[in-house]
Amino acid sequence: MRIDKYLWCARYYKTRTIATIACKKGLVKVNNEKAKPSKEIFISDKIELRKNQINYTLNVNGIPNSRVSAKLVDLYRTDTTQKKQFEAQELLKYSKDYYRKKGVGRPTKKDRRDIDGFNDENE
Repeated sequence: MRIDKYLWCARYYKTRTIATIACKKGLVKVNNEKAKPSKEIFISDKIELRKNQINYTLNVNGIPNSRVSAKLVDLYRTDTTQKKQFEAQELLKYSKDYYRKKGVGRPTKKDRRDIDGFNDENE
């Protein structure tokens, strides 16, 4: 099975086109080699992919015939992603508030519209 189709079947990407684009950008590796979308995968291959700033690593346990439900995904792959990757993602959520607190710095487009709307009501 093609790597782009497998990643779509295993529900790592919402569409096969997005999986193909990820392969073309070099975000997907099979057995430590960059994979083109047409790369064939086999049972016991090791796949590494980067999605949403998380480096996923997984082993292929089986090849599905078509897209499988979320409950059955674990039959076809073993996720060996380190817990550190997910913890780093959690920290990024909190860091977004650090850069700009509400009311500090230059107003955003939404803030400007609210200010303009407030001024229009008072006139």
